[in-house]
Amino acid sequence: MIRRIVITTCLSFACSVGAAEVPEWPQFRGPNGSGIAAGSKPPITFGPDKNVKWKVPVPAGASSPVIVGDKLFLTAFDEGKLFTIAYSIVSGQELWRAEAPTKAIEAYHKTEGSPAASSVATNGKAVVAYFGSCGLFAYDLTGKELWKYDLPMAKTAADFGTGVSPILVDGIVVLQRDEMNEPKIIALDIATGRPKWEVKRPPATSYCTPAVWDTEGGKQIVCGGYGRMVSYDLQTGEEKWTVVGMPSATCTTPVVGDGMLYFSGWSPGDAEDSEFKFPKFDDLLESGDVNKDGQVSREESEKTFLKGFFDSNDTNKDGQLTRQEWDDIIKYMSAGKNSVFAVKAGGHGDITKSHVAWKKTKGMPYVPSAILIDGQYFMVKDGGLCTAYDAKTGKEIYVQKRAVANGRYYASPVSANGNIYVVSLDDGTFTVLKAGTASPEIVAENPKLDEKTSATPAIVGDTIYVRTANHLWAFAEKP
Repeated sequence: MIRRIVITTCLSFACSVGAAEVPEWPQFRGPNGSGIAAGSKPPITFGPDKNVKWKVPVPAGASSPVIVGDKLFLTAFDEGKLFTIAYSIVSGQELWRAEAPTKAIEAYHKTEGSPAASSVATNGKAVVAYFGSCGLFAYDLTGKELWKYDLPMAKTAADFGTGVSPILVDGIVVLQRDEMNEPKIIALDIATGRPKWEVKRPPATSYCTPAVWDTEGGKQIVCGGYGRMVSYDLQTGEEKWTVVGMPSATCTTPVVGDGMLYFSGWSPGDAEDSEFKFPKFDDLLESGDVNKDGQVSREESEKTFLKGFFDSNDTNKDGQLTRQEWDDIIKYMSAGKNSVFAVKAGGHGDITKSHVAWKKTKGMPYVPSAILIDGQYFMVKDGGLCTAYDAKTGKEIYVQKRAVANGRYYASPVSANGNIYVVSLDDGTFTVLKAGTASPEIVAENPKLDEKTSATPAIVGDTIYVRTANHLWAFAEKP
């Protein structure tokens, strides 16, 4: 009886999705997380009053747009509930929304995080959404739930909240769930939601969506995380190789191309970082300990380096930051190593010394992932600083050049038609650069959208789709 139900479900699933289109922007950062829209020609000049195809309000959330056929998908947090929402790419009209029931919402940073930060993944037939509060959900393109995979609420370091996105390859859903209680990477069958394999991971938090590397030995899932990068066999979950030396809070995603795999990431705490040092606890006391009790309260922290981030560092939640709590945080963060590197294919075991083709320690971004385009590995970091390395050799092309709008950056660069699109976090200012140049070459400096923009844009055809704090925009050249 059970077998018959499963077969019937699978046949129904196959029939309902058989006519779906191959997605052009199927996951976070598009095709295999590359950030590149081959063959697309979106506008280079656009803004609140120029080349707006449509603009619609959207609920809160930090997930990035994913597109298949005539539908665009987001996750959202609306009036205390979690949703996957489909929109028409023609008009922006909401087509359907499906709630992900949860008993409670995970802890998250109220201004920088979101319980709906993970982007969906699709193979053109099913859409898979992940929420750290409750697990994975699969829907067909009409919004019908196909299956769900319950997971316990995630516990992240400093209660920042989750942000990693699932990926979908060869009929397998992969989720790298790096959290503090039950960290693991899992692989599920897309048709049934049944587990294929799972592997435990160290208790730490990362936000790195995995990359797929198609090697001679088969497809591998490459995961950045606390302390090391690990590659797993797609079919079995077997650990194939590791690279030691990763940021303490890995936010960025690897990218594959030119026969190698590339990674660039920075996080506070690296003891060898000459540009940033955590203040000592005595420094916090000097600037914030008004009542001289040897601790820092939430109110006192507003006068210190911790302004706006006290709750993330008050680990026992007693309203006071102590020397021991601060020392423990510094110890955890100082184990990280920040760098840019390229990995050659074919390694097994610890390949840190044998297969890292080149490595650099300048220009690394914190949140936005780098992009591989026209033989260059390009990245942007806070302050509007841009860096590019030669992808084959690691030779510096330009390093930390102030070429785009000043400010913070969360969204990853995307590229189409020989251009790179970069958008600032706090006011949504888009700068367009020409790809592959010897120095940063600005193609267009666009007016700000006047909303926080943490989601990575999606590009399909002649349109660039942008999610800001309160709206979803579609920009295209007007005839």
